[in-house]
Amino acid sequence: MNYHEISHFSHQHKLKYEYTEFPFKCDGCKEVGIGSLFKCSTCDYDLHTHCALPSTSICHLFYTKCSFQFLPRPPGNTPRYCNACEKDVTGFVYHCNSCGFDLHPCCAKLPMMLDDGEVKLYLYRKVSAPCHRCGRKGRSWSYRSSCKKYNLHVACVKEMLVESWHGYLWRGNSRKLETRIPSLKYTLQTYPHKSKGKKVQKCCEMAGLAVQFIISAVLGDPTTLIAGVIGMLMSK
Repeated sequence: MNYHEISHFSHQHKLKYEYTEFPFKCDGCKEVGIGSLFKCSTCDYDLHTHCALPSTSICHLFYTKCSFQFLPRPPGNTPRYCNACEKDVTGFVYHCNSCGFDLHPCCAKLPMMLDDGEVKLYLYRKVSAPCHRCGRKGRSWSYRSSCKKYNLHVACVKEMLVESWHGYLWRGNSRKLETRIPSLKYTLQTYPHKSKGKKVQKCCEMAGLAVQFIISAVLGDPTTLIAGVIGMLMSK
């Protein structure tokens, strides 16, 4: 079913479905988003689609013994973090009462596979190969290509975005960021290549496309590539 206008427990006005190529801060989970959202034009109140239309409870393949319940705020009084991306949980959350695990709504709904016909990326709870961003193994959930050449932590993707947007100012109450998604040039680790020329160029293009897909998923819109904004990540 398609929802174009909804009522939400967290807000007094109705929210309308919109699509934006500008980053926004979700007023539900407090995480950054882009693409599809539900918005109140009166108050400029924004929600990821995952936060606007949450499931009451979910299960996850990585935690087969857990049952995650949707909560409007983190339980208890101690700081909590998302088990997928390792970032703080400060708003809407999926929480498992029995084990104490927490997931941001967008992290909970990350696709197990991203596929554009050329690149297939699979979500893993832990990967033994080093991340192309931080060079470390393990850590948070990771997306890894089927060819096993590209591996990127979900946590590192979020750090890339935070670093790129650092210093961007909110303009008064309009809450519009100064610019669109910034360039992510030089954000990936550079590894020596045995091949040269076109093979290296193709490798960089594929790595850039992989990052593009992962960013789209992490920001809450895995079904749509924000091609005009985060395309050509590695080429300029």
